[in-house]
Amino acid sequence: MSDKPEPGQRTALSFPELVAITAAVMALNALAIDIMLPALGTIGDELGAARDNDRQLIIVVYVLGNGIAQLFFGPLVDRFGRKRVLMWSLGGYVLGSLLSVVASSFSLLLAARAFQGVTTAAARVAAIAVVRDQCSGRRMAQVMSLAITIFMAAPILAPGFGQLILFAGPWRAIFLALLLYGLVLALWVGWRLPETLAPSQRKALRAGPIIGAYMEFVRNRMAIGYTLASALCFSALFSYISASEQLFLELFEIGEAFALAFAALAAALGAATLINARLVSRFGMRRLTHGALLVFIIVNLMHLAIATTTGETFVIFMTFMSVSFFCMGLIGPNSTAMAMEPMGHIAGSAAAANGFAGTTLAGFLGGLVARSYDGTAAPIIQGFAVLGFAAFAVVLWTEKGRLFQPHEQDDAT
Repeated sequence: MSDKPEPGQRTALSFPELVAITAAVMALNALAIDIMLPALGTIGDELGAARDNDRQLIIVVYVLGNGIAQLFFGPLVDRFGRKRVLMWSLGGYVLGSLLSVVASSFSLLLAARAFQGVTTAAARVAAIAVVRDQCSGRRMAQVMSLAITIFMAAPILAPGFGQLILFAGPWRAIFLALLLYGLVLALWVGWRLPETLAPSQRKALRAGPIIGAYMEFVRNRMAIGYTLASALCFSALFSYISASEQLFLELFEIGEAFALAFAALAAALGAATLINARLVSRFGMRRLTHGALLVFIIVNLMHLAIATTTGETFVIFMTFMSVSFFCMGLIGPNSTAMAMEPMGHIAGSAAAANGFAGTTLAGFLGGLVARSYDGTAAPIIQGFAVLGFAAFAVVLWTEKGRLFQPHEQDDAT
């Protein structure tokens, strides 16, 4: 854990509570996106969305706000402290939820969602900084692994919670539930979380060093290459999330089973992330990432061929998508780890740049793919295949054509 605190600095959290708070903060994003998926059609109809695909913007604007804002909060967390930024972030999350509850038009709801996405970006940056302040090395990896394991329950269970809320009340009650979650989390953080950044370690806000760190990240072939590859795969995931309500409720007409189908695919993603730690120690990050990318491309080409010839069914869709999600569960964490490998000396800025590029690109490209939905699954599957090819091309460029070659860092991992 961290060194002896400075005078006036509170003692560190216990290990279980640090894991719990980190997971709770990370769940803000998953809940804000997934809990409302069953209600998108109702919201679009009641608030007057011009086109059916416009309801996807409730998700898209949130993700874009979240991605763009990450660039700005890294320096603020280093200047003003972790707890202060986190508390302001949670206050903004509660306010964004309240504005969503009272929104009288579709445009006002989109503005509230974008604001909520911005505030959640600050919460994520601050939470990861808290973990780094209190832990390092294997201990930090242990905290993050356990937190992510707990966090994975959010996308699995959130649509089901949203569906239950809709049984009991109107769609605005979903945003009220987000408001209450943010409020309880703010009270917990305010009561229990210490300020983990000592006054002597706070950094001035100077444009030169901040821009220099970001430029170093962009110029590093490994960092920018694997960041883009991961972002392209996440774009596919995000296109599915944005269109999932239309796919399951309109195309496949599964009704109340929507939450179960969404949870099944999220479980495939979660299973891959859970077993990745064991696989990576045996095969290495590069072999896993490159192999998973190839499988991802082949599976989606096969899926597209079946969907456009013999026809799509719910069982076929779930089978192929489960394999795709499992591949993404291997690609994402390994690509992020490789992108951060050469950035240890500017880890905070690198993490912000990685999050900005990944989330913003995913929001933009994934949103474009989702808006091509035409009443069939073919545009989404085609988007998966094209994005997979693009990610593979980026990896080829990053590795200068040397695929499946373990590096020294893989052996160390």
